[in-house]
Amino acid sequence: MAPMLDGCTPWPDEFVNRYWMAGHWRGNTLDNLLRDWALRYGPRTALVHGDTRVTYAALNRRVDRMAAGFRLRGLRAGQRVVVQLPSVPEFVITVFALMRAGVVPVFCPVSHRAPVVSHLVRITQAVGYVGPSTYQGFDHTAMAAQIAAQGPFLRRVFPLEAPGASAPYGGFTTDPSGCHYFPLGSLDSPPDRALAQSADQVAFFLLTGERTEKPRLVPRTHNDYLYQARAAAELVSLTEDDVYLAALPAELNLTFGCPGIVGALSVGATVVLAEDFGAAECLAVIARERVTITSVVPAVAELWLAELPTNQANLGSLRLVQIGGAPLWRATAERVGPKLGCRLQQVFGMAEGLLTLTRLADPAETVVATQGRPLSSDDEIRIVDADGKDVPDGEPGELLARGPYTLRGYYRAPDLNARAFTTDGYFRTGTLARRTPDGNLVVTGRLRGAPPQADLQAPIGP
Repeated sequence: MAPMLDGCTPWPDEFVNRYWMAGHWRGNTLDNLLRDWALRYGPRTALVHGDTRVTYAALNRRVDRMAAGFRLRGLRAGQRVVVQLPSVPEFVITVFALMRAGVVPVFCPVSHRAPVVSHLVRITQAVGYVGPSTYQGFDHTAMAAQIAAQGPFLRRVFPLEAPGASAPYGGFTTDPSGCHYFPLGSLDSPPDRALAQSADQVAFFLLTGERTEKPRLVPRTHNDYLYQARAAAELVSLTEDDVYLAALPAELNLTFGCPGIVGALSVGATVVLAEDFGAAECLAVIARERVTITSVVPAVAELWLAELPTNQANLGSLRLVQIGGAPLWRATAERVGPKLGCRLQQVFGMAEGLLTLTRLADPAETVVATQGRPLSSDDEIRIVDADGKDVPDGEPGELLARGPYTLRGYYRAPDLNARAFTTDGYFRTGTLARRTPDGNLVVTGRLRGAPPQADLQAPIGP
């Protein structure tokens, strides 16, 4: 096993061996698997955004050429780049292109402003930034220029221009701080030789969801994230005939890999990216694109249910709605299936890893009243009292977890890690839960003083 990125906590060797032997980890990288998916599903539609359609072959080709463009403009393997894009095809292309160039993307919601972005740049020593030139009235490129002028790290900015717009910074330019600006659309270079990369290295960073200017960084490796997305795809019986609607921001764990975008691409399905998260707009997209599966938070589900009486959209294609990221009221859960005409799957997930889900064959009571069971047979969970002692089934306590896709430490946070993890590697989630006699979890809240669960407070729009 190659050393992880400096500042990360690796899994102990005994667990590495266990996860390899179980077949959870398979030694491939996300960007390399995209090549396989392109060969297998080449002419099929991979991404849809409005009138834009991108096939698997075209997606891989654009990733190849953008990766070469990143390298040509000075990015090197192991460096970090903050990616702050809305849910557009360029988000998926950029993330895979950076990984193919050996660079580590740092996912950042487009709604975050300079205090958070500058924190991410400092803690990761990010040398690059990818974001919209301007988005919904905010000048992201000017923000990046301000951050570049304040520190020594950020020296490459790649603005995404709106269709038909010209680069306000004149394309290839350099500012007085020495920061270079290259329009993202200009990264189109002949592919060069593929890099040899290790699947146990960090693929990208997710952010935890607390409302703070200093969110914690979660390193996700190729091995662990591919296992999560693949296992989740198998659990929901995802196939190439499915159409997945990304109805939440693409950088969220729930949207990106539960099974989400990665899981859908892994089986040759189509991913529809919704940039407008309004209820009427999403229901119209479901009808137009014949969406079969999507993931939302409870607040969005309630907006959809409220919209239905006056909306004529045909939702007959929809077979499954995942709801996670926050507690789901039973009254809402009981309405989802009958009103939307599909199955409900409750999900408890966090950027740090642990994922629990109800199963498609579960009794109705389990689906409406619990957050299901752990995704993996090697997910180890404990529910403990204030003294760290395990409580009996049915009693509430703090949820602790370790497993093949749950982190062993936040990035560059040794003091925090000493508090957030037990000596034997269990992650203290800060979530209050109880376990039912049949092994399902019921999430009941958060420990006092604990930050919100990863996707709970995540923004669903600027």
